[in-house]
Amino acid sequence: MEMTLGVLFITAFGVGLSGAMMPGPLLTATIVSTARHGFIAGPLIVLGHALLELALLIALLAGFSTILLLPHVGQTVAIVGGSFLLYLGFSMGKDIIKGKLNLPDYPPEQVSSTPLMHPIVAGILISVSNPYWSIWWATIGLSYLTIAWKSSTSGIVSFYSGHILADLFWYSLIAFIISTGSRWLNPLVYRLILLLCSIFLLGLGIYFIYSGFNSI
Repeated sequence: MEMTLGVLFITAFGVGLSGAMMPGPLLTATIVSTARHGFIAGPLIVLGHALLELALLIALLAGFSTILLLPHVGQTVAIVGGSFLLYLGFSMGKDIIKGKLNLPDYPPEQVSSTPLMHPIVAGILISVSNPYWSIWWATIGLSYLTIAWKSSTSGIVSFYSGHILADLFWYSLIAFIISTGSRWLNPLVYRLILLLCSIFLLGLGIYFIYSGFNSI
């Protein structure tokens, strides 16, 4: 079962949004940088993150493109990636039910205590130092590449653009909320969106695993 370019883009956007919405160092950095630099900090942090991921994507394709096309390699990667998606979806849903997932508060004291760093540099360094980022690319990212590569360059572009636009949308939204003092994104709305993301990840994980076993 091959994904069309449109499905590749939409699912990559959904997975990217699910990851971006989870509280973490990049989200905290966006909040702190926005307090210093204004709304532009959000898009600039995503730019640094996107440049790092583009470099990684090129390196992966240059070194592993022929390997990823081998049948048993693609099947294994799809099953591993799907299993990790199931794990993320289940963990996210469990944490939502337990009330553990909330947007980080905006602490003014953190702005003055955090070392000054350009948002683009922050996007690069925070991403590469995050263990979750490496695990994501070693499992889900590789799974997507094996699927996207079947559509050649257009498939890779669809995957990458959907993934990055999800980050751009979410972190720009956070920057807008912080810079304008808006409060419309309350905890209930945030958790409801995360719940939908959790269900989406579970469904996509099942699809990846099915695709892996179905091609054996």
